[in-house]
Amino acid sequence: MTHPNYRARFHDYLAKLKQEGRYRHFAVLERHCGAFPKASMHTATGVKDVTIWCSNDYLGMGQHTAVLEAMHEALDMWGAGSGGTRNISGNMLVHTQLESELAAWHAKEAALLFTSGYNANEGALSALIKLLPGCVVFSDQKNHASMIAGITRNHCNKNIFAHNNLADLERQLAETSSDTFKIVACESVYSMDGTIAPLREIGMLAHKYGALTYLDEVHGVGLYGANGAGVAERDDCLDLFDVIVANFGKSFGVAGGYVAASRETIDAIRSHAPGFIFTTSLPPVVAAGALASLRVLRDAHDLRSRMHRQVDLLRKRLLEVKLPILTSGSHIVPLLIGGAQCCKGVADWLFENVNIYVQPINYPTVATGEERLRLTPTPLHTDAMIDELVDSLDFLWRQQHLPRRIAA
Repeated sequence: MTHPNYRARFHDYLAKLKQEGRYRHFAVLERHCGAFPKASMHTATGVKDVTIWCSNDYLGMGQHTAVLEAMHEALDMWGAGSGGTRNISGNMLVHTQLESELAAWHAKEAALLFTSGYNANEGALSALIKLLPGCVVFSDQKNHASMIAGITRNHCNKNIFAHNNLADLERQLAETSSDTFKIVACESVYSMDGTIAPLREIGMLAHKYGALTYLDEVHGVGLYGANGAGVAERDDCLDLFDVIVANFGKSFGVAGGYVAASRETIDAIRSHAPGFIFTTSLPPVVAAGALASLRVLRDAHDLRSRMHRQVDLLRKRLLEVKLPILTSGSHIVPLLIGGAQCCKGVADWLFENVNIYVQPINYPTVATGEERLRLTPTPLHTDAMIDELVDSLDFLWRQQHLPRRIAA
């Protein structure tokens, strides 16, 4: 009797990824506390210091003194782990305190913690769809993989509308029966292109057709709005979104995710989402760090202002030398390269020659042919660091005769 050769199958798959330049090498880093965005990178030939240009720690909160002090104190008070799920001995006071302050931040009645933003999206969307029989979901074309996973889990009716296209969304809503449960799901800031959704218009349109509104603010919280609550706060339309999801792995500087909504909506998700029910709750030390970070973010006007200044400066400098960036109103600066091998080559050259670390982004995160470097300036990137990055890229583009078009 013959059996399938599993290892050969995996070997062939990995060999194909490497041949196409899409194999993902994980950089081994040691972040230096107090020195962000500097870090040490471990390679096969040794260790060297680098400047990180692709971190999601958008404000450097992962090393903020208030966050570190809160986590040290929590570790000493409560120990390392929570000891169980929220339902079985893992529901700690710090969890409920964090949920209460998150809900108020987003002008909602309640909030619910998850172990990651991915789990929050998958768990909340799949639970809502399961609880709304015959539900039709209207999902933006560029929604995150976690949202897609939550939408497809229960095999609901799914309509995809063109990215940020209000006319296409309204056409699809108008074609759906008025007595059908409907969810309109979108993000505020799309992490790969840096585009920002027209949230007020989407919210008004969805409610016009009786749809529940679902907003992923993962890349918006901490960075926009008078209190840092995200793009919906900045655009004065928090009331137009019934469910808001975000995480602690970006501007908060730690890890975990959450959902904010009405008391009934949160209770329904809490009672139904397997990704919440059957998962050990966030370690109290992490929840304490997120709570301390939230309390800083509500008043972090100087940090936000400095970050946006550095974003504007980087974008201005890149445009001056005619490098192919996507221009958007967000803090994310995508440098389009195209071709997985070329994209990896640019990233490797930056690392080897100027000690700059930026991870190449390729398929399936972006479409084939749209490979890019995703640059994320923070308040802690200096003007000199920006000059070094732009001058190095300009030199490489001249040396390799790479195209200098301005992306639309």
